[in-house]
Amino acid sequence: MDSDEPSIAGMIFVHFAMLSMMAIGGGVIVLAPDVQRFVVDVNHWLDKDTFLAAYTIAQAAPGPNMLYVTLVGWFAAGWLGALAATIAIVVPPAILTLVALRSSDHPRARSLGDALRAAFLPFSVGLVMATGWSLAQAAHQGWGSALLTGFTVAVFLWRKFNPLWLMAIGAIVGMLGWF
Repeated sequence: MDSDEPSIAGMIFVHFAMLSMMAIGGGVIVLAPDVQRFVVDVNHWLDKDTFLAAYTIAQAAPGPNMLYVTLVGWFAAGWLGALAATIAIVVPPAILTLVALRSSDHPRARSLGDALRAAFLPFSVGLVMATGWSLAQAAHQGWGSALLTGFTVAVFLWRKFNPLWLMAIGAIVGMLGWF
């Protein structure tokens, strides 16, 4: 074990635990821009390509969307980092959910819950948009990848299209070296 791994894992735990409390509506996917900023731009534990690979692998794998934080923790600080990242993303919101469920029997709590849901909707949409923008910037290697991103967004906005087909098109375009 590298001597820096426990320190890095601790920093990941604290930062990700705070972030996890913001994962409202869009889940931990919406946290990707800040996770990237923290591990790539601020601390330089990962480079942009490694972060993007971790995110992509986790999204392609079956299971919860939060798997990318486990991979980010792994790349930054090994097993300890993966464990710290996963616990930090899962446990604080789980505790908050249990507290909210326990107190939701009271009429005042229900009206507060309705108000919070209405307030968090635009917040969640904004975080999802920021995530898309951040990941698109990280993935762009030139005009070809920007064009492919634009095509994907256009198809998603105007047609109901299975995303697996779009992923297949992206894979074929990449394998052919068209960008």
